[in-house]
Amino acid sequence: MEKTTAELTNEYINKHPYIKNCLKKDLINYSSLARHIAKEANIEKKTSKEAILVAARRLHKKLDGENVYEKKIIDLLTESEMNIKNKINVFVLSKGIDMNKIDEIQKNIRRESGVFSCLEGSDNYTLIIQEKYSGLIKNRFDANIIRHNKELVLINFKSPKEIEEITGVISYLADLFAENGVNIVELFSCWTDTIFIIEAKNINKSIDFLKF
Repeated sequence: MEKTTAELTNEYINKHPYIKNCLKKDLINYSSLARHIAKEANIEKKTSKEAILVAARRLHKKLDGENVYEKKIIDLLTESEMNIKNKINVFVLSKGIDMNKIDEIQKNIRRESGVFSCLEGSDNYTLIIQEKYSGLIKNRFDANIIRHNKELVLINFKSPKEIEEITGVISYLADLFAENGVNIVELFSCWTDTIFIIEAKNINKSIDFLKF
């Protein structure tokens, strides 16, 4: 069954977060948007721009309710603490390594109150540590290193426990990084901690747009 103009319009907007965000905040010219969607979605001959415009306006009304969620997210982030650790390294190791050696390294780093996180993927382990401990990984797992990223910064959002009940917090933060041209090297969470690893060169810019 052929999709309606409304379905095609909604589908296009939902696949383009920047357009969706502008539409939600009513910061868009509907006539220009209709022309753009007709051309980009290749439906100029199938429907009228007026029909696309009407569909976009209807979607705007639906999205208006999402502003309530956004306010809840911002309120939560305002109450969150942001901690930053510089000189972070990320190692991606192939599986099959001796996990006892990983445990030994972790204990040594924890003993000095250093940064250590180990994430398990389907075919690799990702270790997040401070630069001063990178030699420990190289010495023990040199043959297993798939990738080694340096000159990184860890940003940790420590939020109230209500983060469990508010939809879209991580998505909202990730969108801020994307909109400001900052690549997220690693992203993970642990209950009320939401942790981003980014390149050190982007930290000043990131601090500016992460002020709530």
